[in-house]
Amino acid sequence: MMEPKAAPLAGGITWARVCKECGQCHEGHDSHLFEYQDEVDDELVCHICLQPLLQPMDTPCGHTYCFQCLSNFLHDQDFCPVDRQRLQLQQCRASSLLVRNLLDKLAVLCPFRSECQLSMQRCELQPHLHNRCPAFKRLREEAEKKKRPSWNEFKGSKSDGDIADAKSTPTIARTAQLSGPSEPGLINPAFEEGEDDTPLRSSLVAEATVVELLREDPEEDLGLRIVGGKDTPLGNIVIQEIVRDSLAARDGKLAPGDHILEANDVSLASIPHNRAIAVLRQSCSRLRLTVMQEKGFKPRPEHLAQPSASPPSQSPNPNQNHGTVIQVTLVKRERSEPLGIKLIRKSEEPGVFILDLLPGGLAAKDGKLRNNDKVLGINGQDLRHGTPESAAQIIQASEMRVNFVVMRLPDLAEEGGEGQSRGARRVPELQYFKRRSEYMKEPPGGFSSQEKTVNLKKEPRLSLGITIAGGRDCRSRLPVYITSVQPVGCLHRDGTVKTGDVLLSINGIDLTQLTYNEAVTVLKAQTAQNTVTLRVIQTFTDEEEQDGESSTREDMETLEGHKEDDINWVPLWTRWLGLPSYIHWCRDIMLMKTNSESWGFSIVGGYEESHGQQPFFIKTIVPGTPAHFDGRLKCGDEIVAVNGLTTVGMNNSSLIPMLKLQKNKVTLTVVSWPGSLV
Repeated sequence: MMEPKAAPLAGGITWARVCKECGQCHEGHDSHLFEYQDEVDDELVCHICLQPLLQPMDTPCGHTYCFQCLSNFLHDQDFCPVDRQRLQLQQCRASSLLVRNLLDKLAVLCPFRSECQLSMQRCELQPHLHNRCPAFKRLREEAEKKKRPSWNEFKGSKSDGDIADAKSTPTIARTAQLSGPSEPGLINPAFEEGEDDTPLRSSLVAEATVVELLREDPEEDLGLRIVGGKDTPLGNIVIQEIVRDSLAARDGKLAPGDHILEANDVSLASIPHNRAIAVLRQSCSRLRLTVMQEKGFKPRPEHLAQPSASPPSQSPNPNQNHGTVIQVTLVKRERSEPLGIKLIRKSEEPGVFILDLLPGGLAAKDGKLRNNDKVLGINGQDLRHGTPESAAQIIQASEMRVNFVVMRLPDLAEEGGEGQSRGARRVPELQYFKRRSEYMKEPPGGFSSQEKTVNLKKEPRLSLGITIAGGRDCRSRLPVYITSVQPVGCLHRDGTVKTGDVLLSINGIDLTQLTYNEAVTVLKAQTAQNTVTLRVIQTFTDEEEQDGESSTREDMETLEGHKEDDINWVPLWTRWLGLPSYIHWCRDIMLMKTNSESWGFSIVGGYEESHGQQPFFIKTIVPGTPAHFDGRLKCGDEIVAVNGLTTVGMNNSSLIPMLKLQKNKVTLTVVSWPGSLV
């Protein structure tokens, strides 16, 4: 038995030096340090660092090490440190859930013992530091106070700024404040002024964080949809969406809207979209991502002084047009008291939902939560894309108070009967994609398209030799596009039609507004004729046109078809940007608010003398704002109209006042394309 100890923190420690996960001071690449309350069994100790295991990994020869220790060791060696048998990191597997649970339950002391004498399980230390430790909170507030610019500095800039510079030095976690505009055409309706010209929020907080994803299968998808790149108006590489039940979703540290700065020490700050996707798709057992994460606004000082001891009442906050956001605080009599809530996830919608409230439980007695409420957050942690397991961990790590933010659908907000709400399901929003776009505009600079017509004379039984996907009934309402051109078909011999081309018509029949099954039916019927006239449209970038399309196009097809799965093949996000507006489908998103708070999103684009007219794209969505709680706006969405007025021809100085004038409600008409899957 051994009793490993971490040195107590000395006086004069600074926020920049403190690790935001363990509270100790160590280099960013070193393992976390903990001060254990009791002796730790030797079976739970790493044979390399001689400390209790962190992210334990089992070797084929039966030994267990910390992931970081083993990874560093095998970087220079190729054998097991104990028995020296041949070993590669890819052969190792994460330890069993039982071992990981035993390690998580080890009792540790708060590293700030001079101000906080609490002890807790090791898995609870990080939530304790960020939510309850007075010393950690003091260090964070002191650092933010030093870095926070005055409101006059914000007003003195020509336009509102973006989040911190993407090239800033990565650390485990640091607070970054807004600086001047990082690129032309950037506006930010997240920052607004009240009638008295006083700031509604003091500053927007973002943190550069390192996230490590461990893959048992080096070829496994991360489960991220990516938008942006140097060749797009967004500039940065941004996470648009996290695929449910994927590696990233199970890890839980990444979120939509995170800007990816580096991947395994390769900078993604100034490379095109397709190159960034290639880097993120490289097979490896450990992927180390440096990301910039929005943390929301820091409230005004008077807000900090307001007591929050009493549970908030049901205060509807109509941030959404399809539900009401409600805040509920449950106060436990003792820390271990269960809340009496059953949580589930649904197949048709991401997130965590309340399945049932146990009779006699704390939540049932309180009466504010209801069956089928969607849990948006618990104790300030975003769960819009979370899982019941992650929600349960947050609840278990909480002290006496558990703060819920939930969304209730309108039909349930007025129905109190348990029988009605128990089996209720969210009614699909049939008009979510309402219509074909009526707004005519040009594609972003650097993207274009070309129509092609193929006239074929063929035997009636001879197939065209193509597979298709998309259709207006798919999730993203995509046009029908070609996923492969088979070498046995007549279109392959012609050579005009390529993988990724969008189908426009066949024999004069329009295919652009059809569902998948409708398109298949039409294609089969028309292919049976002796002559076929097929119209397609192909998108380009400027680089492809300059290179005669050949080599770059082949590289793109190889990158997009990396799985060699024709059925699931999907073009990169940039492929959609060159399509003309008559193929777009748009949707209306109505945001609502009850006070003069920010709408909560930043935009790039608009008219510029050097680049001409650029579409407006959503670049950032700020946590805790109407856009964030609504959940339908995504990074990479293109705004084509505001309250029915087209944004074509607008510049920053036109759109900013329009958004600020909308005091309680604004309707954004957007076009959304699915991000590239990695």
